[in-house]
Amino acid sequence: MIGRALVLNATFEPLCVVSSRRALVLVLDLKAELVHSTGSEYRSARACFPEPSVVRLAQYVRVPRQTKVAISRRSVFARDGHRCQYCGAQAENIDHVVPRSRGGTHSWDNVVASCRRCNAAKEDYLLEETGFVLHEKPRAPRSRVWLLAASGEVCADWEPYVARVLHKSGERRDPAA
Repeated sequence: MIGRALVLNATFEPLCVVSSRRALVLVLDLKAELVHSTGSEYRSARACFPEPSVVRLAQYVRVPRQTKVAISRRSVFARDGHRCQYCGAQAENIDHVVPRSRGGTHSWDNVVASCRRCNAAKEDYLLEETGFVLHEKPRAPRSRVWLLAASGEVCADWEPYVARVLHKSGERRDPAA
């Protein structure tokens, strides 16, 4: 499996996730410095290089205005901590709070993670008709860090940088990460 590396801005702000090979190229081109390695190595005929886990750009990169995070099953699970928003069990499905058949939209404020049992019981009913109560009102993620969470597991080396931004933005930390 191809390793992944977190790319930090010169200010230690998380920017994106790239392959560890791309991160190594940034380091070798002196565009970034190695902050953490995985303990593995890349080998060539004449040299060995540590596999990057976290790299920091040598120059500050101005980040364009925040764009909207695309809604996907993985990003909804990341936002909701992989927990059913009705009963708190492990989530397996996504559910439209106001069903699409009743005019609901496929948007951040209408989609939640749910377990199979709650999703089947709710069907095409409104919350008022089922007696279900949402643990948290669904909303769009505000932080770029959700792009990291949505990309999969957050490595232990990334925690200090990702957690700092999560704390500032008021986002909930993904317990599955």
